Amino acid sequence: MLDDTDRRLLRHFQADPAAKPADLAARAGLTPATAWRRLDKLRARGIIRGEEAIISWPALGWAVEVSLRVTLDKTNPRAFDEFLEAARMVPEVIEIQTFLGRVDVRLNVIARDMSHYQQVYRTRILTLPHIADIEALMHVAAIKSNESLPL
Repeated sequence: MLDDTDRRLLRHFQADPAAKPADLAARAGLTPATAWRRLDKLRARGIIRGEEAIISWPALGWAVEVSLRVTLDKTNPRAFDEFLEAARMVPEVIEIQTFLGRVDVRLNVIARDMSHYQQVYRTRILTLPHIADIEALMHVAAIKSNESLPL
């Protein structure tokens, strides 16, 4: 799978994905050419899937975050597909997860304020198809949010 050099390189890459290749190589104790080749191989194997900007929604005025646990009416065999297709179209839904168990889907929804959330909830969320039950959990604080793996 991965050797120690790959893990070391990935640790440094996770910590600073915007680092110049030469700086990344130096931190990982590699030559720039070796670091570049290894990163290319990690991308080709699908281990590194991409690089993205992480934007602070609250800094842009999106002050409300709500996690909605949704149980679907599964009497319709297309309930999951139709619900997920419609939920993807709601711009305020920033994350969708599916589960096995009592809760079928979790939607992470953002809004500018409570009034905006109420509008989104009534006009966009409650109109999604096949909802049997829905529970809202108001986001209070992010205690730990880390995309890095313990390599």
